[in-house]
Amino acid sequence: MKLLPKEEIKEMIGLQDIELKQTRFYQDVFQEGQEEGRQEGRQEGELTIILRLLGRRFATLPEPLVERLRQMDAGQLEAFSEVLLDARNLDDINDWLQKRQ
Repeated sequence: MKLLPKEEIKEMIGLQDIELKQTRFYQDVFQEGQEEGRQEGRQEGELTIILRLLGRRFATLPEPLVERLRQMDAGQLEAFSEVLLDARNLDDINDWLQKRQ
């Protein structure tokens, strides 16, 4: 699939910048992009907090654990945050992760 630059698209449909921004299509795409950005930001924030809490609680974290957390989506990170509160040690966390594979 060829990705066209904005200028080429505007020329193809004969719209100026202001007209393009006022189309329903542009507004829908812009809104979707904003929502995706917010979701990614929330997910990054949750991951940062979880890693900080794990580091404070258990000191050095095994790299496979960190990588596994980086691969989780927002819902999985939220579920994991509750497990983090109840875990007594890293084995509890690893057990929970093993059950979710």
